[in-house]
Amino acid sequence: QVQLVESGGGLVQPGGSLRLSCVVSGFTLKDGYIGWFRQAPGKEREGVACIGVSDGSTYIQDSMKGRIDISRDISRDKDQYTAYLSILEAKSEDTADYYCATDPLGVSCLRGNRIGMNGWGQGTRVTVSG
Repeated sequence: QVQLVESGGGLVQPGGSLRLSCVVSGFTLKDGYIGWFRQAPGKEREGVACIGVSDGSTYIQDSMKGRIDISRDISRDKDQYTAYLSILEAKSEDTADYYCATDPLGVSCLRGNRIGMNGWGQGTRVTVSG
């Protein structure tokens, strides 16, 4: 059974930083992609960043370039993949629930398109305040 579990959210002050984790397990994501999305109150879910499991290719939303870093760890013997999303110099508009999902071919993920993403996690909340 596929599982995606996000963690690392919390309260951060403006200008601060934090790192979110998404652990994907339960199936082989050999050449697939893991994407991070966020949904602020009253807004649609939007793409933040995406990374290729094998080649490390990335997509980062234009408005967040320079403040976002995405990376991944692979444990192939455990069929476990972890994607990290680092938010640097947090802003109030970064307040949202952050979700991860997978995309076997990257067609959606590398465009930041939530349509076509699979296996959404339960999300982790980030609040930028203070």
